[in-house]
Amino acid sequence: MKTIRCQIEKVTPFNDAVYQVILKPEATFDFKAGQYLSVVMGEKDKRPFSIASAPNADKIELHIGAAVSESYPMQVVERLQTATHIDIEAPAGEAFLRSDSQRPRILIAGGTGFSYIKSIVEDQIATQQKVKTQLYWGCRTEEAMYYQSIARQWHNEHDWLEFIPVVELAGPDWKGKQANLIEQIKHDFISLNGYDIYIAGRFDMVGAAREAFREIGFEEAHLYGDAFAFIK
Repeated sequence: MKTIRCQIEKVTPFNDAVYQVILKPEATFDFKAGQYLSVVMGEKDKRPFSIASAPNADKIELHIGAAVSESYPMQVVERLQTATHIDIEAPAGEAFLRSDSQRPRILIAGGTGFSYIKSIVEDQIATQQKVKTQLYWGCRTEEAMYYQSIARQWHNEHDWLEFIPVVELAGPDWKGKQANLIEQIKHDFISLNGYDIYIAGRFDMVGAAREAFREIGFEEAHLYGDAFAFIK
């Protein structure tokens, strides 16, 4: 990892709980799709966020879930809103896209875990990979699915990618699944053997997903998520 100074170009709310951040690094750095960076708040205070942009992008995109009640991410948003530059440390993470694998892929995002998935999908598009890919994004409500438009655009423009949006509380005009995210995946698959699975979201969701997948069968060496480094 190295420390990189970044110009803060934009901090914009997607909704009342998620912010889009655009940073312009002052020096180039290499990273792999699905890796993360840390925002340097202090010498011993470095806060990790998935990189939402693909490695070929000239700017760095972050999605920060920061409801008013969540002080830890909100402190970062407030710093970014009031400063012109910020230091980051990057790259980090072992759950990056295995581009050389031709196994079909299942991408699973809970909430702002979509930022991790966005980097992976945009890298697949940029490098013209056409591996069969199913993208599940689960949120509590449709309003919380802050970047639904781009996910549906991918679905419409790339025949190798299927987007399956899942919400727990659906309105009358909802076009997607209404269920718990993990339960929906269990419903859709008899077994997950043979798939590369990439997952990001709240640690409790990621841990519960692994337990549920063990019930129907999957290959643990092909389950990728940085949360597993913290939830042994």
